[in-house]
Amino acid sequence: MSRPEAVTFKGNALTLAGQELAAGQSAPDFTLHFYKDGLKTLTLADLKGKPSLVSVVPSLDTGVCAIQTKKFNEELAGLGDKVNAVTVSLDLPFAQGRFCGAENITNMRTASDYQNRNFGESWGLLIEELKLLARAVYVLDADGKVVYAEVCPEVTSEPNYDAALQALKSA
Repeated sequence: MSRPEAVTFKGNALTLAGQELAAGQSAPDFTLHFYKDGLKTLTLADLKGKPSLVSVVPSLDTGVCAIQTKKFNEELAGLGDKVNAVTVSLDLPFAQGRFCGAENITNMRTASDYQNRNFGESWGLLIEELKLLARAVYVLDADGKVVYAEVCPEVTSEPNYDAALQALKSA
């Protein structure tokens, strides 16, 4: 599945910054932040060694983003520590932590691209006009190679959960 050059938000066309990241490519490195007993970093190297699901959302404070995160959290329960799973947004790490606590998100971790948006730019997901991330799902193999990539053309639409989870289980 290829990335659209633009996405829509409620029907309005918006531009994605950066290059498309497609299946077959190595995932670009990144530095994301999360809060667990202090502010910590998450990089691509931290995900290597296991297949990984990278669920990207504009903001956990919105309905579709919350649904996406809760759905993946529920579906990943049976895989335990065989996979890595992370939701990436531009929400502050503290807000992400509150969301996970309130929604009992235990099978996914959250990480924020708030500091310099290097994840959004290098993965081709930063919406130029909004400075938010587009909705996307990636599956990486244990070496960090992309085996599944989906960028939702309409930011308010949910991703194809079944296809992403099948790719993760096959990775």
